[in-house]
Amino acid sequence: MPAETLRWNTLEALKNSPKGKLKYKPDWVQNGEDILSGCSTPPTLSPISGMILKRLSPHSLLKPCSLGSSPRDTSPSLFDGTVLSNSIPSSPLSPLPQPSVPPDAKVDDEQKISDKDLEHSPAQSPSPPPTIPLLSPRATQMAGCIRICEEQHHAKAKVELCLRQELHEKMVAAVASRESEQLKRFEEFMELKQRQEYQTMRDIMDREAQESIGRQEKLKEEHRHRLKILNLRLREAEQQRLREAELERQRQAEGWERLRNLNAIQEEVLQLNQLLEPSTSTQATPGLDLASYSTRGNQLCSHVSNVVRTTAERGFPSMEDMAVAERVLQDMRALIQAMQIEATQVQERRRKQEEEEALCRKQEQLQAQQEEQKSSVAISTKEKAKKQGLQTKAESTTLKWYKELQNSADQCARTFEELNNTKDPQTKKLKMELQKAATIPVSQISSISGSKLKEVFDKIDTLLSGRSVQSGGRSVSASHHPQGLDFVSYKLAEKFVKQGEEEIASHHEAAFPIAVVASGVWELHPKVGDLLLAHLHKKCPYSVPYYPAMKEGTSVEDYQRILGYRIEESGVEAQDSFLKRMSGMIRLYAAIIQLRWPHNNRKGGCPYGLNNGWHWLAQMLNMEPLADITATLLFDFLEVCGHALMKQYQGQFWKLIFLIKEDYFPRIEAVTSTGQMGAVMRLKQFLEDSLSHREIPPPKGQLSSSFWRS
Repeated sequence: MPAETLRWNTLEALKNSPKGKLKYKPDWVQNGEDILSGCSTPPTLSPISGMILKRLSPHSLLKPCSLGSSPRDTSPSLFDGTVLSNSIPSSPLSPLPQPSVPPDAKVDDEQKISDKDLEHSPAQSPSPPPTIPLLSPRATQMAGCIRICEEQHHAKAKVELCLRQELHEKMVAAVASRESEQLKRFEEFMELKQRQEYQTMRDIMDREAQESIGRQEKLKEEHRHRLKILNLRLREAEQQRLREAELERQRQAEGWERLRNLNAIQEEVLQLNQLLEPSTSTQATPGLDLASYSTRGNQLCSHVSNVVRTTAERGFPSMEDMAVAERVLQDMRALIQAMQIEATQVQERRRKQEEEEALCRKQEQLQAQQEEQKSSVAISTKEKAKKQGLQTKAESTTLKWYKELQNSADQCARTFEELNNTKDPQTKKLKMELQKAATIPVSQISSISGSKLKEVFDKIDTLLSGRSVQSGGRSVSASHHPQGLDFVSYKLAEKFVKQGEEEIASHHEAAFPIAVVASGVWELHPKVGDLLLAHLHKKCPYSVPYYPAMKEGTSVEDYQRILGYRIEESGVEAQDSFLKRMSGMIRLYAAIIQLRWPHNNRKGGCPYGLNNGWHWLAQMLNMEPLADITATLLFDFLEVCGHALMKQYQGQFWKLIFLIKEDYFPRIEAVTSTGQMGAVMRLKQFLEDSLSHREIPPPKGQLSSSFWRS
């Protein structure tokens, strides 16, 4: 350190100083000698001082001797010189004079002087005289003064020595204390350094431990990541397997579906081919030669049989096989159509011939006879229709189904009779809230956007599922009352039918959004569908179809109410209003049977499909037409549902339309009076346009794919 270097430099400088070169004997105190013993010896003259004095002048020697000696003193000059030399102190610090040495001792001393000392002396003498001490009063006084001075100096030196010794001890103690502090600081520094090194080693170990833990966590994370990736791959593999299995299942299902369609096509081709047989066709239309048609039909049947035989070898028909079979079917239908056109032309020629003959006969008769003949023709037409077996009431199975639906609706109404007739204010309030929650969403159905229509459906589905919905700012649920679900289902079905006789009757385009919601609710909650049919049959019995007969004891008003008329205070509603309501309800029915809720994940078709519409149409054509109502219902039903039936049944549907045009429509004209021809003319125009274009256009208001994206 810098301070220690300076101290060592100081000590080195003191050592090299004159005083530092003095030699001290450490054993003086042990030997009993005084440190200043060398300074207390009496002053003496050198043995050669006598020879020096002999050379001096005798006058200079005698004068002092005379002053210091007695008259009797006749000692030689040597003694005088000796005394003089003894009387002069050798140094100011010399002690008091000691007793003089005997002459013998001096002689011995002089004899001991070496020759070398004599060489340096100014005069050579073989034996110097002995020194004689002088004890004069002045010398004694001087010696006493010197003694006193020496004692003072000795005391002063002793005090200074004590002070120096004390100062030295203090300095040593300070140096020792400082060195002790420095040692203590050094030890603290070393301890601090050791702690720092220990802390550094500990930090390094902790860092390494943390790094090791981090590496372990990283390895664990990598392991988890790999495990997750492995699980994902396993799931993907499982999903891929499931997808492949699903695709295989779908392929099998599509294969079976194509096989069924191919069999149906073959069956239809064979049935159509039977119409081309010459015997049958000749009996139906005399004068018609259909040999070429029969040959072509047999060729088409052979073509379809080859496709079926090839398909049986492979297992399932391919799309190419189906395309070939459908082309054959289209060719067969075109062949049948050509045959029918030719048969129609033959019949038309025969009819014209008959009309010409009849015209000739009629010209011979009077106008009165012509009127009578017309009356008789009308009567004969009615009798002929009766003879052909048209019914005046529905079939027994249809009536049984109708009564079962009515009984189910009545039983449902009886289940919530307690809720309907309650007098408890809270229960009444709950009933009103449930009725609002069921009917208000149905009133909000419109064809504005598909998203709003989905909101209405979700609200109705939530209510029928027993969960809470918001109604009038409050939360209400059908599960709050044991009879709440039956009450909501009944009121909801009643509201759908009411929308048909009011909203759809005024705006025909509203049939499709209302019907698609009703179909979706019907699919998820079949009980609502049964109740909807029951309400529809009760308000519009022609939707069964069912023409109630008037029983004995039934009043006219009650019978009209059974037929679907409204009985008001002013009387029975007008015929136009009645037909308008019936039209709205039959349009709702026709829209429901062809629509399915698009957001339902369940597989399958409509809950109440087109086959029920075909059954209704066949039942209507098997029953005697009624004035006004039959033409109205047929026109509304075919306008809404005709396009869907055409796509579904194709050739069979056109046969039905041809039957209506040629056979059933004259019956309608026969029972219709002159003032009720509006609906008849609309039906006639529809049938003629459809048959002439061989196409029924889609109805107005039908929901498109863009509607559901809005």
